[in-house]
Amino acid sequence: MLQITANIVIAEWELEFSAIRAQGAGGQNVNKVSSAIHLRFDIQRSSLPAFYKERLLAYSDNRISKEGVVIIKAQQYRDQAKNKQDSLERLRLLISEATKVEKVRRNTKPTRNSQKRRMDKKTQKSHTKALRGAIRF
Repeated sequence: MLQITANIVIAEWELEFSAIRAQGAGGQNVNKVSSAIHLRFDIQRSSLPAFYKERLLAYSDNRISKEGVVIIKAQQYRDQAKNKQDSLERLRLLISEATKVEKVRRNTKPTRNSQKRRMDKKTQKSHTKALRGAIRF
């Protein structure tokens, strides 16, 4: 069971775990033990609310396939149980990140004083450049 928010929970049956061999250095342990975890979570078949499903499917992340399946590979730890917990935490973070509602940016007008400063600087720069012209006697 994975707690997303106070009232949204993902049941254990919705998550599919498979143990695989981890990549990288580690000596014989890597060759013998399947300590890495592949977590698969089908967004369409999940019990998440419709808002969460829409946001997740629209979210651009390389861990979400075109079919709407989240695939997380956890192999940071040498222990399978720790990798399983890591994959669950990463899924929780992915869901909460995808469903964050950004504040709508409202355009602001520049202040009258800032406009005046800008125009004064522009006039000064123009005057400086005018002095660079050819000298006439």
